Amino acid sequence: MKKLIRISTVPSSLRTLLKGQLKFMSHYFEVIGVASDGEALKEVMQNEGVKTHSIEMTRTISPFKDLISTIKLYRFLKKEKPFIVHTHTPKAGTLGMLASRLAGVPHRLHTIAGMPLLETKGAKRMLLDSVEKFTYKNATLVLPNSLGLKNIAIENKYAPKDKLKIIGNGSSNGIDVKHYDSELISKEEREHLKSELKISNTDIVFIFIGRMVKDKGVNELVAAFDKLSKMHKGCKLILMGPRENALDPLDPETETLIINNTNIIEVGLQKDIRPFVAISSVLVHPSYREGFPNVVLQGSCMGLPCIVSDINGCNEIIENEFNGLIVPPKNIEALKNAMERILKDPTIINEMAENSRSNIVKKYQQEYIWKELLTLYQSLT
Repeated sequence: MKKLIRISTVPSSLRTLLKGQLKFMSHYFEVIGVASDGEALKEVMQNEGVKTHSIEMTRTISPFKDLISTIKLYRFLKKEKPFIVHTHTPKAGTLGMLASRLAGVPHRLHTIAGMPLLETKGAKRMLLDSVEKFTYKNATLVLPNSLGLKNIAIENKYAPKDKLKIIGNGSSNGIDVKHYDSELISKEEREHLKSELKISNTDIVFIFIGRMVKDKGVNELVAAFDKLSKMHKGCKLILMGPRENALDPLDPETETLIINNTNIIEVGLQKDIRPFVAISSVLVHPSYREGFPNVVLQGSCMGLPCIVSDINGCNEIIENEFNGLIVPPKNIEALKNAMERILKDPTIINEMAENSRSNIVKKYQQEYIWKELLTLYQSLT
């Protein structure tokens, strides 16, 4: 069996964002997952049934640590002699593609699932642009997980057009449509959770799922909802996801609003998002930048209409007025107006919800993405 090594900066990307994919590929390749150490890496080994190897990588710019990580990756790859190395996340891409090229790996694939540099300016942007080009130069093939990201890569001349390929209709891993099904959440479970969160049966519930950071549009969302909840009774906002206060903290004003507004319910990181989605009316994802947002796939698959930013990925999954509403990014007023429209006319929730799940089942089933990627792997010689 030929050897396939998948590398991400942190193990949670292998565990969660690529869930099931490594196990599927292990029927056709000898698969090894590589990431920084952590409990999630052990879970990858257990859940996916593949070998894992830990090499520490930082998410921040750290030249000395990055050099050490590259050397360790090079030595590991030289020893393992893989047929394919496939990297995910920016730092793993840069270090993994360089180490793979130096180690003589014949096929070096990197998935673009988002570009943090898009929100950066000045000298730092110039540095990150050059790093992006360097990553793609060391790769033999670059896989943007959305049409928008492919266009951005071409416009910024990060890579030539013939080096860029989208798998299927987009997405890095597709979605398990059997798992993300609202029918699996019982009425009793829903009622219990509503009671726990003090949500009534007549409330319109907006839900945000993701990292609680500036880049995800949380500042704008909280500001918009705070205005809205003062004008309309019977609305709630669930905020679900981890904090990253060291890397990308929320504004102090946002923190104050979250504390003081009793209609905002912060539930933190949850292992299973489905019960919370099942008691919600609309998913709101006002992100500044994305690759191909999994939460929009998940929310849609569970029958929620979605309010999303007009950015790549989001505007490929959501069609305005069909299965959600699209608003300009970083625009509090536009976001408030879209949410208010739903509060004033809740019937549009049902109209758009009818199209939500069927659209995902048709275009983004996990098995379809896996088979398309496998076809690509098997075409390499």
